[in-house]
This record gives sequence, C-alpha cells and structure tokens, in this order.
Amino acid sequence: MVQTNDNIVGIEGSIITHPRVWEASGHVENFVDRLVDCKNCKRRFRVDQLPLENVEQNKCPECGGELTEPRLFNLMMETYIGVVEGERMKTYLRGEACQNIYLDYDNVLKSSRMQIPFGICQIGKAFRNEVTPGNFLFRQREFEQWDLQFFVHPSEMQKWFDYWKEYRFKWYEGIINHKDRLRLRPHGPDELAHYAKQAFDIEYRTVLGWQEWEGIHWRQDWDLSRHSEYSGHDLSYTDHETKERYIPWIVETSGGVDRTFLNLLLDAYEEEPPSGKDKEGRTVLHLHPWLAPVKVAVLPLQKNKEELVTTAKDIHNRLKRLMVSQYDDVANIGRRYRRQDEIGTPFCVTVDFQTLEDSTVTVRERDSMGQIRLAISELPSYLLQRVTWNYA
Repeated sequence: MVQTNDNIVGIEGSIITHPRVWEASGHVENFVDRLVDCKNCKRRFRVDQLPLENVEQNKCPECGGELTEPRLFNLMMETYIGVVEGERMKTYLRGEACQNIYLDYDNVLKSSRMQIPFGICQIGKAFRNEVTPGNFLFRQREFEQWDLQFFVHPSEMQKWFDYWKEYRFKWYEGIINHKDRLRLRPHGPDELAHYAKQAFDIEYRTVLGWQEWEGIHWRQDWDLSRHSEYSGHDLSYTDHETKERYIPWIVETSGGVDRTFLNLLLDAYEEEPPSGKDKEGRTVLHLHPWLAPVKVAVLPLQKNKEELVTTAKDIHNRLKRLMVSQYDDVANIGRRYRRQDEIGTPFCVTVDFQTLEDSTVTVRERDSMGQIRLAISELPSYLLQRVTWNYA
C-alpha cells in the first residue's frame, strides 16, 4: 500500500494516547457489547450473535436455561498515566489503530508535501477487552491491525470508496487459492455506523462460517471534525488551486493481520491422499510463493559426498542474500521434499551428480511436484521472478 502508491505514506503511532482522544472518537461512550449470561450453565453470549428465537424466548442456545438481562461491557482496555498514587490519569490502550492517523494527519500533510487525495497507512497493535475471546486467532484481546485512511474531497468520495473497495478485494483474491471462499458483503442499515453512508466487509468462509477479514468504511468528515472540536485545532484543508477550504472526507480500509495469518493457513493447508507409489500421502501448505516464509530449500542428493555438499552450500549461501533459503541434508531426498512441502516452501533445488558434470541443478515445484533442469547461473533470476511480489 505504501511502497507502490506515491500518494500514501506510512506511520507508526503511539499505543497509549491522551484519554480525550477516545472521547473524541466516541469509543468511551459507544464501544460496547451487550452481553447476557445463562443462569443455568453460566455461559456468556453477545446479544447480537444469538439466534433471534433465543433472544425472543430469553433461552440459552446451549442448555435452554434462562438468560439474564443484557448488560453493557465497554471493550476499551484501561491503563493509567502517572507514577504518584492518587494523581494518575486513566486512559486506554488503543482500541483501533486508525485514531493515530487522525492525530498525525496535520503533521503528515505539512511535512510530506502531500495534497488531497492522499492516504496514511499504519500497521500496529490494538487492544480490546473481549469478554469471550476465542475461535482460534479470530477474536483476541491483543491483535495486529493494518489501516488505510484515505483523505478526499467530499465530491469524490464515491469514486474513491469504490476504488479502494475493488483494490483491496483483488489484493486478497490474489493471495488465496480458493477464490470461492471470498466475498464482498455490504452492511445492512442496522449495521452502519451513524456517520457511514456505506460499508462493506471482505469476508472469508472458514470452518466457523463467513468471517470478516477487512472492512471498507465510508467515514465522511466525522473523525477529523471530532478531533478538531476536542483539540481546538482546525484540521481544515485548503486547496492550493481553487483556495476552497473544507474538512476532508475519509475512506477507511481496516483489516486484521492475525486474521490474515489464520485465513492463509486455512486456505493453504491440504492433506493429499496416498496415490501410486506414495503410500503415505503428503501434507502440503499451498502458500502463495510471495508469502511463503521459506522461498527455497537447497538439498544435496547425498550428505556424505563432499563435492555435492560443498556445491549445495555455495548455492544456498548465494541465494540467502536474495531470499529466505534453507539448507537441508538430513534423511533421504523424499523425506526432505515432504518436510519442505509441509512448511510451504515453493521450490526445492537438488544438487546431484549431474551438477558436478554440467553445473545444472534440479528445481522442483511444490504444488505440481514437477521438475526442471536449470543452470546454476540462471537459478537466482528464475526464483526471484516467482517468489518476489508482483506489483502489477
């Protein structure tokens, strides 16, 4: 988002900010869940996640017991500023990463020579006092978010909202194998925030059903107007050509890094059944080569042949300056291939006896298990073309 877009800059904001920030954002007042408890089995549920019939009948979905009256739980994680007991000020760990962007908007605007439309991105920790965390990594008290806040003229809001909605959906579509598990779902009228005309969720179908991956939100001028009001600092923008002065409107895209990690594993993991001579089958992690943590493994055919080992280590040492490479000479070659398949390594390079004769190696591709012979001198460019991010 930052490196490939000339009108987007990246920042890293503070995790602890002044408590007035969260009053201005509306989190202190509105960032709450309505929860009920079962009087019988003591399970706790969010009202908005209960089936309608259970809400209407006031009945626990697990045991059929009676539910308590709904209570409000604020999701902000409290902390304190100051060291003297009695004089400390209560504040909050940030409940979402985007508020730092609004706080730094004016500094970025003045120091980076940006003009509207432009954006600010951030990746960082956020904290929520979840009463019922769970579902693997899906709901946590401490998690990682990535956010884009894109500032536009109000008259161009629809254009940029549609642009970023499509851009982000295509990005997620480009990193997964199962395209049918991805969808773009519009928010219903009862889901929209009071300042939002539109909102969409990019969702992935998991073992838990359809789950939000990233949200694209129409935030209007709500955030900058509120921070202007609470700080007393005018955050209006003046167009250099027309001299028009206005509060920019904002398109937000906000996703979960932890959820991305989880969804990529769910999308990539496969246990292939035995076939032919393969009586065990294999476990494969079909991660996109751009995202695989290990890009290539270099394997000497035999570890007790000095020339094979020396050549393989030399290739490994050259490749690891360009990408993450592993050297492995433990167990037979088939076992080593399986080991790399399981961690998602897209390519294995095997140094065999033919290598010593003509300086070529075998390159094996993870998903198809197809193999080609390639000159050692051509190996770096061949791999870089396939494991480096394709910005187009």
